[in-house]
Amino acid sequence: MKPITLCFLFASIWLRSQQTVSYEQGMLSPTAKLDTISWLAGHWKGEAFGGIVEEIWSPPQNGSMMFSFRLIADGAVGFYEFGHIIETNGTLLLQLKHFDADLNGWEEKDETVDFKLVKITEDRLYFDDFTIEYISDKEINMYVDVGEGDGKSNEVKFNYHRQ
Repeated sequence: MKPITLCFLFASIWLRSQQTVSYEQGMLSPTAKLDTISWLAGHWKGEAFGGIVEEIWSPPQNGSMMFSFRLIADGAVGFYEFGHIIETNGTLLLQLKHFDADLNGWEEKDETVDFKLVKITEDRLYFDDFTIEYISDKEINMYVDVGEGDGKSNEVKFNYHRQ
């Protein structure tokens, strides 16, 4: 096989499989408003991590869209996330906190996990290693680059359907 063909093949596979992008030091987040992503509001369910995942997003109001997430696996709650997307400095920022089934926080009391906006298109929000994709009024995908214990990461796809 010719080298150019191999390069194209590997590039195609990489582009198709990699749905997240990273925020690099020195980048500027694009201008964005919550009203452009009001399609995210609602109750969503899907499957991931060997169980049922569920997210509930509020409509945009006063510069904020709050959400809750839970994973139910093996008949029990695995963990929760609570957070929001906020308008700040003319762009969007996704912030969240993790909790175990007993609501014990994973992050320190005053810390959040922050995802800066890298890029926005008509049907996707690219936050740092976290992408939200609009498929239709009844379906969305989320892609998250999840860190592994060995220092590597793995991109996980969440396919949600509106409830």
